[in-house]
Amino acid sequence: MEEKQFELNDVVEMKKAHPCGTNRWKIIRLGMDIRIKCQGCGHSVMLPRREFSKKVKKVLTESGE
Repeated sequence: MEEKQFELNDVVEMKKAHPCGTNRWKIIRLGMDIRIKCQGCGHSVMLPRREFSKKVKKVLTESGE
């Protein structure tokens, strides 16, 4: 299985929705850990790359850089 590719400022959809009701997250930091920010309420979460890769459903919009 090939590794999914992510870029800074991509908007992704996660498998589970955030408690605020939205399912859109923007990637704001890349590295060993990935920080994502909820597009509904602005809450940010940091996840290890491996865990993030398991929980992401698809990339909705790409950064275009």
